[in-house]
Amino acid sequence: MKRLKLLALFLFSALALQVSAQQKKYVMVIHGGAGTILKKNMSPEKEAAYIAALTKALNAGYAEIKAGKSSLDAVEATIHVLENDPHFNAGKGAVFTHDGRNELDAAIMDGKTLMAGSVAGVTTIKNPISAARAVMEKSEHVIMVGAGADQFAKEVGLKIVDPKYFWTKERWDGLKQAIKEDSTKAVLDHGSKKSELFGIKNHDYKFGTVGCVALDQAGNLAAGTSTGGMTNKKYGRVGDAPIIGAGTYCNNETAGISCTGWGEFYIRNVVAKTISDLMEYKGLSVAEASKIALDKVGKMGGDGGLIALDKKGNMTMPFNTEGMYRGAITADGKIEVSIYK
Repeated sequence: MKRLKLLALFLFSALALQVSAQQKKYVMVIHGGAGTILKKNMSPEKEAAYIAALTKALNAGYAEIKAGKSSLDAVEATIHVLENDPHFNAGKGAVFTHDGRNELDAAIMDGKTLMAGSVAGVTTIKNPISAARAVMEKSEHVIMVGAGADQFAKEVGLKIVDPKYFWTKERWDGLKQAIKEDSTKAVLDHGSKKSELFGIKNHDYKFGTVGCVALDQAGNLAAGTSTGGMTNKKYGRVGDAPIIGAGTYCNNETAGISCTGWGEFYIRNVVAKTISDLMEYKGLSVAEASKIALDKVGKMGGDGGLIALDKKGNMTMPFNTEGMYRGAITADGKIEVSIYK
């Protein structure tokens, strides 16, 4: 009998080790926006460019983690790559407002201290994610907006550029098309409150936000998000990305979250903080909590996706659109990149 018990214990232990070995520990997850992303509409060259950019971003952040640097450093380095790549709606690839301006938003949060910083409506900061971090670390504030945020970034020594730096033909053409469809919709759908609020017929024009969540060697999480907002937006509109708890949130006790999609719905549902709360107060997994939060967005008529990573290295990337540019890297450096559903 004793031998049988020992044998059973041995087999159980071996099985447990096998299962444990199969479980992946992720140290970073990223997204580059969600929307109507279909393989049939994607050229091989453009698909390769997106994959290359996501891979480059993951490698940049992973290098920071491997070097023993903080998750904040990893998030900032990763998002720099995506902000500098015109394929994404952040930094160099930012979309245009109705007035033909690029107004950028970004946020970052430290899961260890719950310190956070964000900027909104900035126009001259090359890498808004760095401005968000500067607000967090070099001021007593959480959010700075507009010209004041631009001035602060300049005073703390961040890279300042001429607004023309952000101009790209693809985004400019997107604005012209959005204005055209906005005008058409105003005639066909006169009186619709949704038309008045959001204007454009195809709201996929606004997707392309970038985000990152990282877990460093010390076990600390950080999350960041950067965006150019919504094509053809008016009246100084600000979305969810720079709103702590809506589009960006991070807590070592739960998870780091970065969202992308129709920002108004993420703000109304306080999506990122809701995920953290469901984990903290109901004991749900990061995947379960994220699904519940995103389902609420969908039921209200919003779309998009999110990435989330918990303190144990479990990650999830749900979305309710046709695709989402996304990627992850494991603790041993294995990269996973996906685009379509």
